[in-house]
Parts: sequence; C-alpha cells; structure tokens
Amino acid sequence: MNWIILIIAGLFEVAFASCLEKAKNTTGNTMYWWYAGFGVSLVISMLLLMKAIQTLPIGTAYAVWTGIGAVGTVLIGILVFKEPISLWKLVFITTLIGSIIGLKAVSH
Repeated sequence: MNWIILIIAGLFEVAFASCLEKAKNTTGNTMYWWYAGFGVSLVISMLLLMKAIQTLPIGTAYAVWTGIGAVGTVLIGILVFKEPISLWKLVFITTLIGSIIGLKAVSH
C-alpha cells in the first residue's frame, strides 16, 4: 500500500512543478491560483511521502519519489508545455524509469 502512496506523492510532485510553470506564464489573479495549486500540491506530496517512509527505506522512497517527479515533469514539459524533445532526452528518461523500477524490485 505504501508503494501506491509513494507513487501518488510523486504525481503530486509533478503537479507542483507544473503549477510553478503555469504561474510563471500568467499574471494577476490567475497567477495566484497557480501558486495556491503549487502550495496545496506540495503539502499533499510531502504528507504522502512522510506516510510512505514509515515502512519504506528513506533512500529508496526518496529516490523513487524524485524520479517519478523528474520523469513526470519532463513528460508534462514535452506534452503540455511543448518543450523540445531529443533522442538523448528520451534515452535518459528511459534510463531513469528503469532505475525507478530497479529500486522497487530490489527493495524489501
């Protein structure tokens, strides 16, 4: 169950990074709503991470959490924010995904 919680925490990390990008590109009240989304997503992500590390090793949990956030944020950047994509970017994203899966596989 805590692996599922950790995955959800990672997805909220993607959400708070995405909210920062949206806030950067907006002004006025809309910008403040994106910053509020950032704050809410950050708090939820941290609370879920805290819950997950009650039974998962901190090193593994933190690495998986940041890995999910990194991969998810890069993918959102490419798919939503139209950031450029390259072969090397895909190679390194794939390597990161493999590392996350590997950490899960060797954790007890």
